[in-house]
Amino acid sequence: MASSLTKDAATQGNPASGGKTFFGHPRGLATLFMTEMWERFSFYGMRALLVLYLISGGTDAKPGAQGGGLAMTMATASAIYAVYLAMVYLLAMPGGWFADRVWGPRKTVIIGGCVVMLGHLTLAVPGTAMFFVGMALVALGSGLLKANISTMVGHLYDGPQDPRRDGGFTIFYIGINVGGFAAPLVVGTIGQSVNWHLGFASAAVGMGLGLLQFIIGTRHLAPLSSTVPTPLSIEERNSWLRKGLLWLVVAAVFYGIVVGTGTFTLNWALIPIALLGLIIPVSVLARIKRDKDLTSAEQTKVSGYIWFFVAAAVFWMIFDQAGSTLSGFAEKNTADTVFGMHFPSTWFQSVNPLWVMALAPVFAWMWLALAKRLKEPSTTIKFAIAMVMIGISYFVFIVPMGMSSDGTKVSPMWLLMVYMIQTMGELCLSPVGLSVTTKLAPEKYASQMLGVWFLAVTAGDCIVSLLSTAGADLSGVGVLSAEATLAVLAGLAIWLNRKKITGLMGDVR
Repeated sequence: MASSLTKDAATQGNPASGGKTFFGHPRGLATLFMTEMWERFSFYGMRALLVLYLISGGTDAKPGAQGGGLAMTMATASAIYAVYLAMVYLLAMPGGWFADRVWGPRKTVIIGGCVVMLGHLTLAVPGTAMFFVGMALVALGSGLLKANISTMVGHLYDGPQDPRRDGGFTIFYIGINVGGFAAPLVVGTIGQSVNWHLGFASAAVGMGLGLLQFIIGTRHLAPLSSTVPTPLSIEERNSWLRKGLLWLVVAAVFYGIVVGTGTFTLNWALIPIALLGLIIPVSVLARIKRDKDLTSAEQTKVSGYIWFFVAAAVFWMIFDQAGSTLSGFAEKNTADTVFGMHFPSTWFQSVNPLWVMALAPVFAWMWLALAKRLKEPSTTIKFAIAMVMIGISYFVFIVPMGMSSDGTKVSPMWLLMVYMIQTMGELCLSPVGLSVTTKLAPEKYASQMLGVWFLAVTAGDCIVSLLSTAGADLSGVGVLSAEATLAVLAGLAIWLNRKKITGLMGDVR
């Protein structure tokens, strides 16, 4: 937001000040809660189907599984899946930029929702070309929506010191997990058991419902969500258009030559995007680190933050394989009946949100109880614990992999255990990472640093995509063991260097 906006101007006419409430919070929170819930419903529904649809009909599909997919190998499917997730989080940065400079948060969310819905409808049309167009549209729309809906939650409150603010974001976070939990049960079941494209269409219905209630409920949002904080001047707009057209022409000419010479393969698209997803996070951090406007204290804090960023990239590299490596194992190697009841393998994608909702209150209580005794672990220790936990989850995962190597179907309890361990690591890293990002951010980059945090997800997923395109078997014991060992060693490195990192953090704990 522009610094010239005073608190009075920001809250004038704000629905937060009175009227009906949502669990004691501004009525607009219900609108944003439902919008995010339905957007996550569509996102996680599509994610649950993605890899299974890509391998359907191919050699990596389960015998007797529904056909009609793209018959790709698991390695190719994993690379596409990782690039897709990376782009969702990478595009959150330009999504925030469009809200700040062009459309404002409210209009950007509406446009983003429409693009997401169009993407799912495109996925509902059979054909390889339509699949990639649809996936690109969903990623683009999610990037526009993701960054700005959280911003509008903040607009509902009277500044950072409003005592209801943290509780409001907690309720909002519940909406994310409710949508993530329900999506595989509904979209996954329709897509996997009835028809893939009908499943993608049902995800579009979810986004449509979210968009409809958002438009109806906009009257409950803060007026600030309709403003463009720092609109582009005509000169800036023309400059951006020229640069955009130039890069578009360069890309069109380059790929036109590649296609025209008959040398185009899918890797010509996947590898450049994955490399871009690594180069951008590194260049953004380097630019911030080299900024001479920063004080020596801010420079030191950025150095400390780099430790957390690298650790987070390794964490998400493993964690986000839930929709690829673990999903493929659930489909081919895990029993799909419990107490005689059959269920589709996409239901396993609901396990993580379920564990989050079950364990988050426990962790919140635990941190509070330890804090009262002055024994709460520092941010550095929590990160170290998270890295060790995500590594342990893969060491545990290797056990059922060995048990199923002869074609035996293992108990679903193995995956439930793996997801539980990963969720425990997530609860040590994700909320803490968001918090430490805002605390270590230089004043000049206060608004941009959350986007930098999401770039850690982009970097981790792009590493996975590059490994897949290079021929690494992400479902093999060797690669899984290497990833698990890397995570544990990263956790150990953070713990051994905890005093150094704490020193770099200055007054932040």
